[in-house]
Formats: sequence, structure tokens, C-alpha cells
Amino acid sequence: MIPLSLAEIAGIVGGRPHDVPDPEQRVTGPVVIDSREAVPGSLFAAFSGERVDGHEFAARAVQAGAVAVLAARPVGAPAIVVDDVEKALGALARAVVERLGATVVALTGSSGKTSTKDLIAQVLQRHAPTVWTPGSLNNEIGLPLTALRADGTTRHLVLEMGARGVGHIRYLTGLTPPRIGLVLNVGTAHLGEFGGRDRIALAKGELVEALPDAGAGGVAVLNADDPLVRAMRDRTKARVVLFGEAEDADIRAENVRLTTVGQPSFTLHTPTGCSDVTLRLYGEHHVSNALAAAAVAHESGMPVSEIAQALSEAGQLSRWRMEVTERADGVTVVNDAYNANPDSMRAALRALAAMGRARQAQGARTWAVLGQMAELGEESLAEHDAVGRLAVRLNVSKLVAVGGQEAAWLDMGAKNEGSWGEESVHVSDVRAAIDLLRRELRPGDVVLVKASRSVGLERVALELLDGEGEVAGRWA
Repeated sequence: MIPLSLAEIAGIVGGRPHDVPDPEQRVTGPVVIDSREAVPGSLFAAFSGERVDGHEFAARAVQAGAVAVLAARPVGAPAIVVDDVEKALGALARAVVERLGATVVALTGSSGKTSTKDLIAQVLQRHAPTVWTPGSLNNEIGLPLTALRADGTTRHLVLEMGARGVGHIRYLTGLTPPRIGLVLNVGTAHLGEFGGRDRIALAKGELVEALPDAGAGGVAVLNADDPLVRAMRDRTKARVVLFGEAEDADIRAENVRLTTVGQPSFTLHTPTGCSDVTLRLYGEHHVSNALAAAAVAHESGMPVSEIAQALSEAGQLSRWRMEVTERADGVTVVNDAYNANPDSMRAALRALAAMGRARQAQGARTWAVLGQMAELGEESLAEHDAVGRLAVRLNVSKLVAVGGQEAAWLDMGAKNEGSWGEESVHVSDVRAAIDLLRRELRPGDVVLVKASRSVGLERVALELLDGEGEVAGRWA
């Protein structure tokens, strides 16, 4: 964070210094919400949760070096007391961003946000100092915490924005007003919460509505291949840049193909030239993510050759998102268990099919270990059934559906589509899935593990790797 005195912070957030011996003492480190992460010069924001009250850890944070606590009540340690810690954190983020002079890049979408954010960050980092959202900290607490990691050297601030309903992204853009806004797609994630794709589009489009107009440098980067996203050009005064495989896209991909191990390769076209790209990521769906990153980089002034090189060298920064590890015995585990929705599930299955194609010719098999996709509302049965059917159509060797009713629907879809019989199996829990795989896996097999985060299906991948995840040879 840029250095600020406690008196300045109190003024920004409308707080009252309490037990502060020196109001001019400056916060020079990060803002943290976990007392274990407090370091000399930091500010500890105390949140009261259902299970833990951060105020009870205020003294520990100060002992670890925190200059003060942002708190809702006195804590017996130097504190700035406010009525609402969350709103105060947002106000502090807004003030810091306004003083930075950095370009704020915000992105949203139903799927692919985190992977795309990681690509953008790695590309822009080659151009100038960049701060970006760690993992998926994309809500009203995670976003300001990310913004407050920026300092006077930061030139790009890349922020992922999530939404649980209409109005959420509008609120986030008010905390960190973007100059470049990127919308990836409007899919079926959180369909039950939103009530329909039109409501999802309404919510995601709040990002482009928040951009400055073209004369002030505002840029809306929109997916030309998604009709609901393309239509958002009518909701913004910013200059519009289209990306995708459509012929009229400003940033587009041609000659898209997959390598023998399922990594996308294509020719990147921009208004200033073209260059070849081969990603280190897995699955054709990453082409769209890479084009989105290329569009942001192009608008930031990077030459196409440098963009292509950076994309070709970029890796997966966030855990459990198509994280590919080959065991010593030749079994490949694809841990994509961080989250799941119908769009990302279909993309992962297609990636699995591509990765296993060459190996299947040698007798190896592909396994889809799948669980519930949450928050689909009335569409849940149809969507789970459709994913099970897709596994059959893609010639996945075996589907293992893990869990309760939703998993039964996955299994039902597969059996109704192809009369698989024993090639599709429904197991009750993670332990049963692990036991089945340990018995039946053989060298060369490829195993995809994917479900909504609440299912905890990553335990299947971690147990299959059994410590090999950090040392086994990862596919390049």
C-alpha cells in the first residue's frame, strides 16, 4: 500500500482513532484480515464472522507488527474505530486507487475469470509493474484487499469482479473505478441465484456501464462470439474492442488447433500485426481467455510479438484449475476441482477428450470424476443430465459420478445416452471414488476431477497424487 498516516486513514474512512499514541505513524505494509498475516507496518482489518471475531485477534496482530486495527469497536490496542469495517475498507481502497495513477483493468464473466486474470497479469507484468487479484478474491472484501496491495510503482491493477446478483459489480466498480473493462461471457453459472441468463447479462454489463467515455480513455473489451456480451456495446460510452474468432473481431484467433497433449495453438491477429501462440494451458476454451488477455495487453501498448511470447510462456497461477500432473507410473491427474458450472464442465470434458486421444490409441483410458454443479435452480436436473450425455458423446472411457442426487443425474444422463452400463458408475462419496480409482487405474490413464467447490472433490486428485503434486513432472 502507499504509505498513509493513521490520521489520514481515519479521515478517509470516517473513523475515530482509539488508543493511538501517534496519529502520524504511517501504515507502510499490506492490509490483512488474518492476524497470522500481519507484518511490520501492516493494518489489520477486524471482521466479525459467524465462527470467528477478528476483534479478538487484534492484540496478536499488533504484536506481529501491525500499526493499528481497523475495527468496529475499541480493542485494547491502537485502532481506528468505524461503524462498518467492510465499507471503511472499500473507502480506503477507493482513496488509494485514486492516488496511484495506475491503469485499473477489471474483468468479469460467468466462467474463466480467474484463468483469464492470471493470463492478463502475466502478460502485463512483462510490460510494467502489475498487481492482480490472488486466486478468486473477487468480492467486496477481496477486491479492496487486492487494490490495497498496490504501491507507488504499480502501473497496472488487474481486478477480477464476481457477482451474486444485480448491483454487485456496480458496487465493486465504485470502489475501484476501471479504465479498461472486460466481459468474458454470459453463461449458466449461478443460474439459480440470478433467475436467468438475461439477469446474468444485466449484472455483468454493469462493468461496461461504469467505464469512462472514449474521450477519457475508457475501453470496453467484449467477447464477439457471445451474443449477450456483444450486445453490451450499447450499454457503454467507452470505446469498444471485440475479441474472439468472429471475422469482425479486432483481436481474433485463426487456425485454432490442439497439440497432441491438448494445448491450444493458434495465430493471433491484432490491428497492428499477427503472431503465433501455443499455450501451456489445456483445453480449447483457453483460446478465448488468451484473446481477452491479448486485447487488454494491446490496449496497454504492448506489441503483438511480445504479447504472443508472453501468452506462450504463461502458466496457471491459481490452484485446482486444469492443474495437470503426471504421476511416476504414467497416470495423469487433471485437478479442475476448484469450481464447476455447465459451461466450464463442458470445456473440461472436451479438454479431457483431447488429452486422452493419443493415449487411447495405446490402450489408455480417460476418466471423468464429476460431482454436483451447484446453484442451478430449476435447471439442475437438465444440466447434469446433459453433462453426463456429453461425456458419452466425447467417448470418455469412464464416468464416475460422485455424491447425491445431482451425481445420480450425471450417471443417468450417461446411461440414457449410450447404454454404458458399468462404464458409468455412481458412487456415494469421495472415499468411494478414491477406492475405485486406486483399484482400476493403470499407467497412461488420464483422470479429470471436477465439481463445484462445496463438494470438495479436490481430495480425490490430492489422494491420487499422494504427495507427487509438487515433484512429479508437470506437462509443460
